[in-house]
Amino acid sequence: MSRYRPLPPARTRRVLALIPLVGGIAFAAACTTTEDPPGSAPSTAGPTTASASANPTDRPPASTSTPATIPTSAFVELPPELRKSPRRTTPVEDALPKLCANEFGTGGRQVTASAAMTVTYKSAEDTAANVPQGMIHQTIFTFDGDGASAYMARLRTAVQACPSFDQSGNPVTVKVQALPGVGDETLLLGRTWAETSLNGERTGGKASSQIAVARVDTTVTVFDDQGWEGASGNPAIMDRVVRDGVRTIDAWQR
Repeated sequence: MSRYRPLPPARTRRVLALIPLVGGIAFAAACTTTEDPPGSAPSTAGPTTASASANPTDRPPASTSTPATIPTSAFVELPPELRKSPRRTTPVEDALPKLCANEFGTGGRQVTASAAMTVTYKSAEDTAANVPQGMIHQTIFTFDGDGASAYMARLRTAVQACPSFDQSGNPVTVKVQALPGVGDETLLLGRTWAETSLNGERTGGKASSQIAVARVDTTVTVFDDQGWEGASGNPAIMDRVVRDGVRTIDAWQR
């Protein structure tokens, strides 16, 4: 597991370039698409701009809408030895995890932009013939004012109200874990469930994966690790991706 020096406290960063948009929040990402490995989730074709949630309370008035551009360079990329396939653009609604409800999608009216990408990883020892170990979806939100801190506060409350949930008839337990020295504020969640075979039969073992959420000043990023075909995720790779991802966002905002 890689170690990185903790980020300094929140500080003033450069102002994001603003692009006027009337009637909603821009979900934009200047991202490239690539061919996906067999069995992976399909990628979307090129960057897109879409309206925000259909809930009117989540939309700011048109006169105060200040969407920002989130470039590909703001997203983490895996080192070559862990990269099964290049990162690809992913719809935000597909990238965000769900527990008991839509806990991670409640950005509110202070969201100025969001975008998501997915990295598909392998172990350093795997050959090209091996299937991937898993995928990590990364979503980035940018906020006005204190929106990023408010998002983290709402998320902590929502997670505390969801110690377990049902996933296709398989109970999943949720546990808050420590992730020190990452970003200005961080939340790490561990998910554990009964392991099943490809046929859906219980194996008698346990499977697990992680969700990490980090705030970097006025930006929040969500990482969702999903093991390949329902298997466990890789916590060591997840830790590296989260720490590298936060460093990448910090560099982007300078």
